[in-house]
Amino acid sequence: MKKVFAMLLTGVMMFTMAGCSKPAAAPAPAAEAAAETKTEAPAEEAKTEEAKPAEAKKLVVGYSQLGAESEWRTACTNSVKGEAEKRGVDLKFSDAQQKQENQIKAIRSFIAQKVDVIGVSPVVESGWETVFKEVKDAGIPLVLVDRKADVPEDLYACFLGSDFKAEGERAAEEMATLLGGKGNIVELQGTVGSSAAVERLEGFKAVIESKYPDIKIIKSQTGDFTRAKGKEVMEAFLKSDGKNIQGLYAHNDDMAIGAIQAIEEYGLKPGTDIKIVSVDAVKGAFEAMIAGKLNVTVECNPLLGPQFFDVCEKIVAGEAVEKYIPSEEGIYRQETAAADLPSRQY
Repeated sequence: MKKVFAMLLTGVMMFTMAGCSKPAAAPAPAAEAAAETKTEAPAEEAKTEEAKPAEAKKLVVGYSQLGAESEWRTACTNSVKGEAEKRGVDLKFSDAQQKQENQIKAIRSFIAQKVDVIGVSPVVESGWETVFKEVKDAGIPLVLVDRKADVPEDLYACFLGSDFKAEGERAAEEMATLLGGKGNIVELQGTVGSSAAVERLEGFKAVIESKYPDIKIIKSQTGDFTRAKGKEVMEAFLKSDGKNIQGLYAHNDDMAIGAIQAIEEYGLKPGTDIKIVSVDAVKGAFEAMIAGKLNVTVECNPLLGPQFFDVCEKIVAGEAVEKYIPSEEGIYRQETAAADLPSRQY
């Protein structure tokens, strides 16, 4: 019994000594360990993602140009294309080659592509209502550029361009001054049915008939806004009435330049024997004035790209735009052409 008691006492003492010694550190709970080893990178990445602005949607614009019949039209096209590239606009461009049916096909293609805005320079005034209604039904705003269309105003957002009637009026006043209020003139009209041709004729004729009864328009025919056609028609005018023509009014500079060739071939001096007033103010007109072959050009500004895309951006942003936005224009004469030419952009 004594031996048993001694053994039990020894066991109790050993247990007590073990309890008094310092225990080993217990392992940290899993959650606390994760907290200690976690870095701040994910939080910073999340913050960066939140701060990053959403990418702006690229503006998509469809533009139906009527053609490339003149220096003016080429300058207009280059202005639109250049400004689109400058602003990063996705431009869907179509050259109609002066055919309305090609413009209508292009507009329907733009509708199918769901562009944000459609711009169109109508080759003629009439025949647009059906396709413009399709544009409206598709919820796409439409902007008329340079030329008007004979449609209700609710079918387009705005018209951006020149006051063609005012151009005709200015041309009439310049012609009256050159002729001293008396003489016979012939007229080279633009494309039949185009707003530019219709209104330049109206404005010119109204001033001549109301203010200058001794000036007569003895011949008037379309030259389609082209240099070749202008020369051809002027040749016919000279053949029938060469000795009775004191002045020529051309609806654009290209037709006037073609007519100048015809006048020279006929044996007369353009700008002297026949006074010439045209519209557009392209570089070719300034060169003709410097050479003494053209007397006056009334400006019609083709550099419409910046104004056009300003309008597109405002419309897409939900801002109101004026129904008619005029371009800034002037009158240029032979006397100052040499000084004016270096600053011309088209």
